[in-house]
Amino acid sequence: MLASDIDPSVPPSGPGCVECLASPDGWWFHLRRCAACGHVGCCDSSPGQHATGHAHATGHRIARSFEPGEDWFWDYVANRPVAGPALAPPEAHPLDQPAPGPAGRVPADWQARLR
Repeated sequence: MLASDIDPSVPPSGPGCVECLASPDGWWFHLRRCAACGHVGCCDSSPGQHATGHAHATGHRIARSFEPGEDWFWDYVANRPVAGPALAPPEAHPLDQPAPGPAGRVPADWQARLR
């Protein structure tokens, strides 16, 4: 892992998965935040798996959970948890935002659609 893999000064791209929010039928289970650029994407259990897609497309290998109460980091190249510093706020999606989310777009059978 290189120092450039984590930029603690960059804020998250928004309150939810960038790609899911851009799609009228997009939804996520949990969220991950790129530690290099702040991109917020959905986890590997989500249908879109946008956080992993972002890591592979950009080479940004480190992500942090973007869930309230979670502060762990994941290295997509080493495929293991890693330590990381505090990142620019906010550290998680808004507390009133449900998981899965976003509100109003999660299908009734969401559990059957998890990967």
